[in-house]
Amino acid sequence: MSNKIYEELVSHFGGQVNTAFALGIAQPTVSGYLNGRWNMPPIVAIRAEKATFGKFKAVDLCPALKEFENLSA
Repeated sequence: MSNKIYEELVSHFGGQVNTAFALGIAQPTVSGYLNGRWNMPPIVAIRAEKATFGKFKAVDLCPALKEFENLSA
């Protein structure tokens, strides 16, 4: 996955520290997303979608969520 979406997310919040605070994670974790050390887990991706009021979709931040994308309630 391209790190571009993570760069855009960090830009949205105004920096890594603000992003970490908004998502309830540590700043080094955000740095890891940006540097491709790891991918965003589903729970953090869902928090990001809620914190950005849907501007960033959880399924785009965490492709592992694609299998749940079209499930009906």
